Amino acid sequence: MRATPAVLTLTLALLVTACTDQAPSPTGSGLSASRSGVPFASGLASPAWQERAAALVGQAGFNAQTATRVYPLVGVAQYQAVQRAEAKGLGGRDQLEANRGAVAGASAVVLTYLFPSQAQALEDMVNTQENAGPGGPHPAFARGEAIGRAVGAEIVTRAQGDGFSTPFTGTIPGGAGLWISNTTPATIAGGQLPGVTPWFLTSASQFRPGPPPAFGSAPFTAALNEIRQISDTRTAEQIQIAAFWALSTGTPTTAGFWMQVATDGINQHRLSEREATHLYALLSATMFDSQIGCWDAKETYWFIRPWQADPLITVVAAVGRPNHPAYPSGHSCLSASGAEVLSTFFPEQRAQLNAMVTEAGLSRMYGGIHYRFDIDAGQALGRNVARFTIAADASGNSVLTAR
Repeated sequence: MRATPAVLTLTLALLVTACTDQAPSPTGSGLSASRSGVPFASGLASPAWQERAAALVGQAGFNAQTATRVYPLVGVAQYQAVQRAEAKGLGGRDQLEANRGAVAGASAVVLTYLFPSQAQALEDMVNTQENAGPGGPHPAFARGEAIGRAVGAEIVTRAQGDGFSTPFTGTIPGGAGLWISNTTPATIAGGQLPGVTPWFLTSASQFRPGPPPAFGSAPFTAALNEIRQISDTRTAEQIQIAAFWALSTGTPTTAGFWMQVATDGINQHRLSEREATHLYALLSATMFDSQIGCWDAKETYWFIRPWQADPLITVVAAVGRPNHPAYPSGHSCLSASGAEVLSTFFPEQRAQLNAMVTEAGLSRMYGGIHYRFDIDAGQALGRNVARFTIAADASGNSVLTAR
């Protein structure tokens, strides 16, 4: 699919600086290139495992809510495993291989739990990484792998008790201005999320936004009319933007998209394994917590979707009709939180990242499924969650810190 303008701008910026052999100046969060003298192609294990996670999410047809849970399970396991491997104090090439082994072991255990039919393929990937680069096999890789597998088992135990598999048993209210489920009997996608254990948040309602405009009020009618106007006059470019950002079932989904942006930045800045896994862990955990907060608000206000409020509003086919309430926008919650974390690591890209958040929000209006106030509230919630998680992580004693 052809990239949208904001995505293309960031991609070009990444490519320009990635083509230099010189490591950039240190970026945000105290990052610096730290793989001097190590062949770049074999220096990191984590990006390949993140790519495998995204591919498996798409192949399995996970919905966005389930996919957003996958990435932090993998990312946090990777980061904690690397921290434990580095605590052994090996140094040099042995440390590099121990880190690679830690990432491989942790990733394989977590992904096997999530995708049990892929167990052998995942073990084959571990073996391939162990023998990559000169001088293989590497005993330090095997030592790191054992550490990673132990961490992966701990993360699996956490996942088994996080409440994500607990069915939604709440009541879906009805009435004027309230959302109507797509199914009979009524169900809600992601309905269990407010009760799921977050990574950082103290409660699902911690950053709950105020209510949307009252149904039938002048501000609501103006917002609805804006979506009707878009629907009646939708351009080819608007349809293309809506389709690009749909990121629905069968893709890595919205969270996976932002994880790929992280990989682009990791490659550009030639980050170390510890730096890369730190970014993956904080980014993915923040987006998951943002999703929890988003669904808390959705299930507080149960607000009607535009096409339900005005049956003459059409929805872009590639976007579809999500089976959960309108307010706030999940795309905007995740995108704003993800971009805030990425901007902390790569502050020179903040303007481009914010432009992508804006475009992601507009895409849902172009698609006919969100009001502008859904987008505004989602972006505010996402940024609030991210600022909280970033501060907690910066304390050096957060859920991401290896014990």
